[in-house]
Amino acid sequence: MGWSEERVALLRKLWTEGLSASQIAKQLGGVTRNAVIGKVHRLGLAGRATPSRPAKRPVRTA
Repeated sequence: MGWSEERVALLRKLWTEGLSASQIAKQLGGVTRNAVIGKVHRLGLAGRATPSRPAKRPVRTA
């Protein structure tokens, strides 16, 4: 399956929302994780929403 304008738009949206390449491939259907990664690279979509991380806990001393 090719990259229609609609599929590229959805790819851009999902990528900026922070979904992984595997998750995007599954939602799009008909493409692999590597195809998504390649398209993202060719489109120059480097910026991503940063995934939420738990706050660092202070180190306890014994």
